[in-house]
Amino acid sequence: MATNENLPPNVIRQLAKELKNLDESPPEGINVIVNDDDFTTIFADIEGPAGTPYENGVFRMKLLLSRDFPQSPPKGFFLTKIFHPNIATSGEICVNTLKKDWNPGLGLRHVLLVVRCLLIEPFPESALNEQAGKMLLENYEEYARHARLYTGIHALKPKNKSKTGAISESTTALNVDKSSTASSENTPSVPPAVSTSTASRAFGTSLQDQNPTVSDPADIGAAAARKKDGLMASKAPLDKKKMDARKKSLKRL
Repeated sequence: MATNENLPPNVIRQLAKELKNLDESPPEGINVIVNDDDFTTIFADIEGPAGTPYENGVFRMKLLLSRDFPQSPPKGFFLTKIFHPNIATSGEICVNTLKKDWNPGLGLRHVLLVVRCLLIEPFPESALNEQAGKMLLENYEEYARHARLYTGIHALKPKNKSKTGAISESTTALNVDKSSTASSENTPSVPPAVSTSTASRAFGTSLQDQNPTVSDPADIGAAAARKKDGLMASKAPLDKKKMDARKKSLKRL
């Protein structure tokens, strides 16, 4: 297992300084993943540049440093599948900065920026992926279509579900409950229904006369019978008086 012990102390100090700088001030579109225990393998996430077939993609790559770094260049590999003339199907990166144009004075920041620029301007003349290189030279639209397809399948940015939405929904629901409670508190309460008998006593009138209601037919029949009996009872004394008056008249005759 590779560790910092595989590198000379002066190189470790230099790398630690560079990695700290990359962490505090990352290059545009590049996020370096630092492992303090092992500087020999450096990972970085590179965002696909806007206006290229790699737009909206995030590509993970790694740089492998040998023991004689920085005298020899690091080796670069893409871990995310990508359709690109200068990147082999195995992920190996072919760029002059990491080969014949290497300079021990070049830092990691420069290397990472060159790799990202490679996504903007490929070099089909030194292609590791011959299909991509040939397609780029002969039919750019077809090349771009393939590159976008790979990006969409392998490198598309994950859409993180923001918790803000859930919080907003909960807050909205909470506000609705609060507003409902507030409205119920501010709305005048409806007075309880007053019974007919209570209202009658209060106003001294019969609400049944003012607001007739439909009663049970049996109750109506019983009331009619009582009313008839009352009329008959009142009519009987009246008929008796009439008969007594007739008898007196006959006697006078």
